[in-house]
Amino acid sequence: MGKSLEFLFDLMSPYSYLAATQVEKISQRTRAKVKWVPVYLPGIMRAVGNKGPTEFPPKAVYTFKDLNDWAKHYGLPEIVLPDPFPFQAAAAQRLCLVADEQGRGPAFALAMFHAIWGEHQNANDPQVMGHALKAAGVEAEPAVARAQGEEIRARLKANTDAAVERGAFGVPTFFVGDEMFVGNDRLIFVEKALNT
Repeated sequence: MGKSLEFLFDLMSPYSYLAATQVEKISQRTRAKVKWVPVYLPGIMRAVGNKGPTEFPPKAVYTFKDLNDWAKHYGLPEIVLPDPFPFQAAAAQRLCLVADEQGRGPAFALAMFHAIWGEHQNANDPQVMGHALKAAGVEAEPAVARAQGEEIRARLKANTDAAVERGAFGVPTFFVGDEMFVGNDRLIFVEKALNT
């Protein structure tokens, strides 16, 4: 077995979506075990004083172009901004944790990423989350109930706080041991680190 790769993500992040389509391929090539770690991006950004690209119009225009350059590079459909945008995805992030308890976390996250960024659906629509849970093989009603409880809320906050303590300032963030890499465009270096 190879090394371990921690993949910190938020479903509201299109760069996390891009990375999510690649991490399992990297896992197969490197024999690394991937740990998908849902975090709450707004909490990270508040903690470190980071700002999103939508706050800077020229950066927002370029970012949209860059996202679609990467989507084309990966052979993915064109990214169309979901409605509404911008948005937060805390409820779905908590569902990632619940699905992960059943070994279905990555499958649910990928289904949600596809719905949001491939089909521009609303991340907070219960029907969208329900379809993604079903696609991942998770029974929706008990999962939604568990995701609303204090234990899961506290776990998402703990993941977020731990990310900040380790130096994260956005997503996607990757850890190979204690070495941190930030951004979908750093996956080439992530893979090199997993192979050394």
